[in-house]
Amino acid sequence: MAESKVTGIIKSLNALEDELDSLNSKVGDMKKQLNLKAQSKIDSLLEKTREMATKEAEVIINASKEKATSESQRIAQEGDAKLSEIQSTIDANFDEAVKHVVSTVLKA
Repeated sequence: MAESKVTGIIKSLNALEDELDSLNSKVGDMKKQLNLKAQSKIDSLLEKTREMATKEAEVIINASKEKATSESQRIAQEGDAKLSEIQSTIDANFDEAVKHVVSTVLKA
């Protein structure tokens, strides 16, 4: 009778050990699945972050480009205005300059 109780206890312990092994295996599988899901989420968030950064960079680049275009147009207009002013000064003083040159050449 004592032997059957010991055998029953050993069988119960073996069954419990098998269940623990099974649970450990399931926990290992769950850890793997959780790691895969976490990595997938990380990859997704990383991609979204890159997309957001790219869009923000495009906005900044476009704003800078518009500002540079506007500034270059302003500089070109100022250059044209200065050129016109110089041309007007040359035109206004051309006759006097020619007279001065002719006078200087004839005196020499």
